[in-house]
Amino acid sequence: MSEVTALRRGDDIAQILDMLVRADGSYSHSYLAQASQDVRARDGLGLPDLADAAYYLCLLHGRHPGVIDHAATRSVDNAARRWLIEAADAFARERAYLTQVTVAAGPTPSTAGQSSCETIVSQQRHALDMLAQSDRRGCAMGAAIALVLDWRAVRKLLDIAALRAGIEPVPCSLPDHRATLDVARAIGGDPAVDRAIQFGMRQLLAQHRGLWDVLEARAAIRRQQQD
Repeated sequence: MSEVTALRRGDDIAQILDMLVRADGSYSHSYLAQASQDVRARDGLGLPDLADAAYYLCLLHGRHPGVIDHAATRSVDNAARRWLIEAADAFARERAYLTQVTVAAGPTPSTAGQSSCETIVSQQRHALDMLAQSDRRGCAMGAAIALVLDWRAVRKLLDIAALRAGIEPVPCSLPDHRATLDVARAIGGDPAVDRAIQFGMRQLLAQHRGLWDVLEARAAIRRQQQD
């Protein structure tokens, strides 16, 4: 993860969040790069690997209420209300798509350490639930903003899995990058709130990177078993 950014009154929280998601978000993780490779490449991911990813993403984000739903019950900022409604409705559709892809991709492949991996991801889910229900003003919104911004990278993996499984990807209707950063700017401006927003974002991005680490290790184990 990148170094903590010191916040001063007048700093643009939206610009800081943009830098954070670019530096620490899922796009920068090597597992997502593997998903984009040709399946015949040494580190390329096949359909069983993508089924594995979809299954664990379902464990992390497949249940309702999720991060955005919890944040909507914690936010007192009128400037975020419309964005939260749109984001929650759109993520409900993303959740349905995630389930569809998981079913189409098939069962998760047998891998050493299966039960411990499920325990790790369940703990991650609990950590996200606690984060999104924080009473610290700005924390839950930071997590929700991070999820919307980082989901574009997650969606790329899901779309690859969908195509490999023979189903057509559906459009993503989550608020776009600019609209999401505009909301961060609208609710920020106070150093304490900005720090809480940044904390919420960092924590969610860390959980996503932790998931990719788990999935990357599982894929490597399976390759070793096949050699």
